[in-house]
Amino acid sequence: MSFRPLDGIRVLDVTTSFAGPYCTEILGALGADVVKIERPDTGDEARTWGPPFFGGTSTMFLSTNANKRSVAVELRRGREIVLRLAERADVFVQSLRPGLAEARGLGADDLRARNPRLVYCSINAFGRTGPLATASGYDPLAQAAAGIISVTGEADRPGVRVGVSIVDQSTGLWAALAILAALRQGEGASLDVTLYETAVSLMAYHLTGYHATGAVPGRHGTAFPSIAPYEVFRASDAELMIAVGNDRTFAALAGALGVPGLAGDARFATNGDRVANRVELRALIAQRIAQERREVWLGRLADAAVPAAPVQDVAEVAAHPQTEALGLVQPLDGLPGVALPLSVDGARVQHAAPAPALGLHTAEVLREAGYTDDEIDELRRGAVIA
Repeated sequence: MSFRPLDGIRVLDVTTSFAGPYCTEILGALGADVVKIERPDTGDEARTWGPPFFGGTSTMFLSTNANKRSVAVELRRGREIVLRLAERADVFVQSLRPGLAEARGLGADDLRARNPRLVYCSINAFGRTGPLATASGYDPLAQAAAGIISVTGEADRPGVRVGVSIVDQSTGLWAALAILAALRQGEGASLDVTLYETAVSLMAYHLTGYHATGAVPGRHGTAFPSIAPYEVFRASDAELMIAVGNDRTFAALAGALGVPGLAGDARFATNGDRVANRVELRALIAQRIAQERREVWLGRLADAAVPAAPVQDVAEVAAHPQTEALGLVQPLDGLPGVALPLSVDGARVQHAAPAPALGLHTAEVLREAGYTDDEIDELRRGAVIA
């Protein structure tokens, strides 16, 4: 089944790194014609972010640039090309450093003056106002500035970065959501999405708790500060995560562990009690879990309807039958990639094409915009395009 609700929508993508490309990859998977504008000399800087590489290109770039056509244009001298393409576009997404789009004559006012129906989305680090408005930024900087690193890691060690680009990807999702909403509205719009705002929004319950109590949250490793037991335990051979969300499930856990009296212990009667006495509770559970292999515990916990999961590495995830059953791995030009985490009427939404080579579609897209072959050759000789 083909699910392409954005068929006929043209997106002009002037983004690099991760957040912007992830946004436009989503739009492309949903059927939009995404034209990615890249520098003629180096292209998107993420092309070089590696190892690992595949076919000479960073796998990080390949993972966020499917479903696109690449046009290599030097923005300063090729401004008129971008303007002409924007006149034919429905959406313009840019992640240039603060103020650069406006300095290049590619700001929202410039483009919407020529195309009032254009949905213009800016993705940057810290926003248009405030003391950090002109600062550049990447995912780990936003994680640091918004407090995510302060609550990630073990209590007795320095904070750590989350092991995936969670702020970049979440920002890309917010940008895609905002663009879809603006397209649904049917009018032009100027949208702003930032890494910092996204990162702060991911800290919502921590910030709400701070405002309620004045207590600054800390690091709890794999545990969750408001629920117990809700963390990783070590079996005799490997680790597993156990998540107990209510008293009923705790009683089931106690039975599965073979210590039913644990549920009747006054120290652990309610979640509040268990959180207050989490150190003692963890020690009791850890001692029991360490006595058997992980698969044994996963079977017992499943039989008792206690939520649990193995702590897997990437190779295990790639080979897991659940990953295969859901069709999450999609071959793209010889390299297995990850399809969109979305199914419609039971069918996986997949990428239409792999990430493009730099400038692969330059002549094709310019011809669509009305440029003649002679004009294209002249632009190429002048190094305006590649």
